[in-house]
Amino acid sequence: MSKKKIFIAVDTNKVSRAKKIIKDTQTKKVKVGYKFGLEFFYSKDGRKFLSNLKNQTIFLDLKLNDIPNTVRSAIKSLKNLKIAYLTVHLSSGLNALKALKKESKNIKIVGVTTLTSLNNKDLKEIGYNKKVNELVKHQAKLAKKAKLDAIVCSGHEIKSVKRAFKKEIITPGIKMQNVKNDQKRIMGPADAFAAGSDWLVIGRSITNGNIKKNIKNLLEILED
Repeated sequence: MSKKKIFIAVDTNKVSRAKKIIKDTQTKKVKVGYKFGLEFFYSKDGRKFLSNLKNQTIFLDLKLNDIPNTVRSAIKSLKNLKIAYLTVHLSSGLNALKALKKESKNIKIVGVTTLTSLNNKDLKEIGYNKKVNELVKHQAKLAKKAKLDAIVCSGHEIKSVKRAFKKEIITPGIKMQNVKNDQKRIMGPADAFAAGSDWLVIGRSITNGNIKKNIKNLLEILED
């Protein structure tokens, strides 16, 4: 049986903190990768750190959202980094998605559906007529049409998404404790894997407090 796969969200702007998160989350019981977002990438030494990071699965969560020429140019500027996964908002449109995928080479392009911080009320405020589940299914079909390698969606949409999109599914909004923070569509790790997720993204549930203890708790949850 293949190992379960977890991306640890390295949500910090300090290299020293990133090093500690990586050091304290090493385990052979699950496959661990590291997600770096805007906060770390835009920090003073963030990009330099990533350029020197070796033997790790790097998920660069920049959520690109721009015209085709700009996203194409953006990925070209990242070629010196050993990135495994790179995110793009599916709302960028089919032409931008295709342009990014065409330029991606060995980087897996991950389409971001509707953020886990949004619910039906939020979508209505933005101007969408579809409800979350309907919109995410529609976005999954767009990802398939653009031949993307993976998509990001909450655990609540996994089953419906898998009908339209057969490649990797990455699931954020994973909580080991009963705390929502700023995310609204959340799910526990075991339930998300049971629903069919390929990778879970876990941040504060692991990186807040005692990281080694939190990893141990996660492994116990997944073994039950």
